[in-house]
Amino acid sequence: MTMMTEIKIRKGESVEKALRRLKKKLDREGIMKDIRAKRHFEKPCEKRRRKAARARINARRATYAASL
Repeated sequence: MTMMTEIKIRKGESVEKALRRLKKKLDREGIMKDIRAKRHFEKPCEKRRRKAARARINARRATYAASL
């Protein structure tokens, strides 16, 4: 079951400001990142390659942080 993200428009609040709050909430929940990732099909080999590249970056950051 999925919950739909919603915001309540406050009294006297403009639609633009409410839309901005909605976009921030979606971004914080990671929904926009997920939508962008699923926009196109990603082959399993591409997924593994991306995951391995991310692991290399994180390992490099960890060794850099440890040396400080």
